[in-house]
Amino acid sequence: MRDTAYLSLHPSHMLKPDQNHDYRDQGFLVLEGFKAAGELQALRDRSLEIIDAFEADTPAAVFSSRERALTTDAALIASGSGVHCFFEAEAFDADGRLNRPRRLAVNKIGHAMHDLDPVFDAFFRDPRLAAISADIGLEQPLLWQSQVIFKPPGIGGEVRWHQDASFFETEPQTVTTFWFALEDATRDNGCLWVQPGGQRGPLRERYVRNSDRLEMEALDATPWPRAGGDAAEGVPLEVAAGALVVFHGLLPHGSAANRSPVSRMACTLHVTDGAAVYSPRNWLQRGADLPVSGFRAGHRGAIPGGS
Repeated sequence: MRDTAYLSLHPSHMLKPDQNHDYRDQGFLVLEGFKAAGELQALRDRSLEIIDAFEADTPAAVFSSRERALTTDAALIASGSGVHCFFEAEAFDADGRLNRPRRLAVNKIGHAMHDLDPVFDAFFRDPRLAAISADIGLEQPLLWQSQVIFKPPGIGGEVRWHQDASFFETEPQTVTTFWFALEDATRDNGCLWVQPGGQRGPLRERYVRNSDRLEMEALDATPWPRAGGDAAEGVPLEVAAGALVVFHGLLPHGSAANRSPVSRMACTLHVTDGAAVYSPRNWLQRGADLPVSGFRAGHRGAIPGGS
C-alpha cells in the first residue's frame, strides 16, 4: 500500500484497479497533470473577468468557514443557482472599504458556473470525469456545485476541517469532490490537508436550510484531525498546477490560511449520485428554472463579463 495516493491516471482515463482500491481505502486520489496549461489559463482568465464584472452588494458579501456569521444566508442561497463573488474578511478596512485591488480581495466565486458559463461548462463537463465517476460507483452523476477558491496572497482565509457530506447529504452518502489545482499548492500558500482513511469515520455535522436560514447542526463529537503531517492525523497534499484531487464526501479535509506572497487558486466540483435521495434540507436546492444535470448537459446562458 502506498503511503499517499499520488497516482498517475491510466491512459484510457479510467482508474486502474489499484487506484480504485486506494481511493476506497484512503478516501482520495491525486492525479497529477490532469488538466493542461491552456485549460488552466482559460479558467483563471474567465474567473478574473467575472470578478471585474461583478456588481458587489453593499456591504460586499464575505465568506469565512471559521466565522460563519460573516457570510449572509441570503447571498449563499442566491449563489446556489447563480454566480456570486464572496470576499475575504481581511480585504476591508475599518470603514468597510476594500484595502487592496478587487482581484486580490476575493475569497471565492460560486456556485453554478458549470451551468451558466461555457468556459466552466467545458472545464467541468470533461468526459474523463464522467469515467472516473463511473469507476468509483456513481451511477447517475449530478453536478450540483462549482467553485473557484482564490486563497489570495497574505489574506487567504483558513478553511477549517470539514466533510463535504455535511453540505450535500444523500441517502446513501454519495457526494464526491473533484478539486483542481489552478496554481501550485504548497504548505506555504495553503494546500489541502486530508486525513487518509478518515472517510470511514462518522459525519460530524450537517449544514441545513430552514426556509431562508442556514444552520450547522452538530451530529457527532469525534475530534477533527490535527494538521501535523502524521498519516494517522492530517497530511498535506502539495501538488502542481493541473493536478486533480478526487475525494470521498466523508473525508475530513481543510487548508491553512495563506500568509505567503503567492496565491493558491483552485476550483472544485461537487457531484452526487442521482440514484440516491438528495435531502430536501440541504442548503443548495435547484428549481425548474435551473435543474441539476449530469456531465452531458451544456450551459444554459451567460454570466457578466462574457464575450
